[in-house]
Amino acid sequence: MDQILIKDLVVRGIVGINPDERVNRQDILVNVTMWADTSAAATSDDIGDAVNYRTVTKKIVKHIEEGSPMLVERLVEEIAHICLEDDRVDKVDVTVEKPGALRFARSVGISITRSRVVPPT
Repeated sequence: MDQILIKDLVVRGIVGINPDERVNRQDILVNVTMWADTSAAATSDDIGDAVNYRTVTKKIVKHIEEGSPMLVERLVEEIAHICLEDDRVDKVDVTVEKPGALRFARSVGISITRSRVVPPT
């Protein structure tokens, strides 16, 4: 399986349980690895055969800017689901971090791996 990477995407959004985090937007750092077979796109050289990382990135940015989850755990799960909306993506690794959320730490965050659930036949 091939990997499609979105690295160090920084979006300003609301996430957190503290009162100031519910009002003030903060930097949210997102890293995504989507696992997909890219051979059809490589052969055709046609974006229609590819997982369009620009489209996925726009959906992630919009979701973060318009949402306001309490927990990073929820946000990271929602981003994984966005990535799996494209049927060509079989698996996704997502990391969401809040830089500067803890004193003495560069950032804190959550990493998850989710796979496409294939319904039984």
